[in-house]
Amino acid sequence: MKQSKRGRDISPRYLFLALTIICVVFLVFSIFFKDQTQKIRGYLSRIIVPLQEGADKAGDTLSDGLSYFGDVKKLKEENEKLKETLKEYENEAAKYQAELSELEDLRSLYELDKKFPDYNMTAARVFSTDSSSWFNELYIDKGLNDGIYEGCNVLCDNGLLGIVVESYDNYARVRAIIDDRSNITAEVGKDNALCNVEGSLKNMEEGFLYVTDINKNASVEIGDRVITSNVSDRYFFGITIGYVTEISYDPNNLTKTAKITMAVDFKDVKDVLIITDRKQVVDY
Repeated sequence: MKQSKRGRDISPRYLFLALTIICVVFLVFSIFFKDQTQKIRGYLSRIIVPLQEGADKAGDTLSDGLSYFGDVKKLKEENEKLKETLKEYENEAAKYQAELSELEDLRSLYELDKKFPDYNMTAARVFSTDSSSWFNELYIDKGLNDGIYEGCNVLCDNGLLGIVVESYDNYARVRAIIDDRSNITAEVGKDNALCNVEGSLKNMEEGFLYVTDINKNASVEIGDRVITSNVSDRYFFGITIGYVTEISYDPNNLTKTAKITMAVDFKDVKDVLIITDRKQVVDY
């Protein structure tokens, strides 16, 4: 017959009593048998000491690990702060670069203004252009309120950009001289030979404009400057249009034609000078 589970249970009182007796026995034994207990302690120390050293090393490693992760977190925070600081410096540098570029543009306009001391001028900024690859029409941020009217000549870089064709209270529309509708009476060479500068966006794609109707006997050389003529009814005299790069005789044997590069970079127009005087009011 099987013994019941309850019958096998040991009373906690008996267990406590047994442990107490064992402890007393070990205590008495350690007092009266020191040599034997010394050996036991030696054996135990061989086991316990390595375990304790291992625990200490594990604790140090864990402490170092926690310290490492703490340092990593700190470094990440410092890195984020450095990134923010660097971004601020980059923004400041970009701002200074833009201001420097604007200053250079204004200095160029100032130098251009000094070339024409007899004309009244005002500076303006381009805020919109046409959608073609070349700026044949553009809008400036000054208009009637600033004394700018239809027919005012517009300058940029080292020469003639175009002419105002429409003016409103606070802005105006400018037609560039490279526009297909443009035709300028000009002069070229040592003899100041009269000629015509023909606007053409197609030719500008190849980097030049044509200067036509030059007298075949006129002294014209590569590098000569082409300027606006005094006989022009729309443009003031002496404004640079471009420079001769090629010369050829026409089939009629009476005139010759030249190719010129422009004095203005029509792909990068930001600031302009407007001659507020008008040579003549004309219809466009």
